Amino acid sequence: MAVTKLSRREKIKFRIRRKLSGTETRPRLCVFRSNSEIYAQIIDDVTRKTVVSVSSLKATGTKTEKAKAVGTAIAEKAKAANITNVVFDRNGFLYHGRVKALADAARENGLQF
Repeated sequence: MAVTKLSRREKIKFRIRRKLSGTETRPRLCVFRSNSEIYAQIIDDVTRKTVVSVSSLKATGTKTEKAKAVGTAIAEKAKAANITNVVFDRNGFLYHGRVKALADAARENGLQF
């Protein structure tokens, strides 16, 4: 069986998700990165509800600038929902580039992980 990028990411994703999950007091910040956009959700895995979500669909600029904007927006929405601590789920993506930019922007704006 040929190993594709997607199958490799799925294996990494399942390995990560085995070890972490979001609770009501410390929900999970999940990041999805497509070729042109980036999405972030804060999820409570106990109740299986998405508490807050943000996407870069309406943001302008480079991909990294969009990621920073999403990180800032998710942190502000989380503050409005009284969430300060989260568990970061990179969703199988490597922690560099746009994923790192989103995480750094979220930390700078008050989220702790």
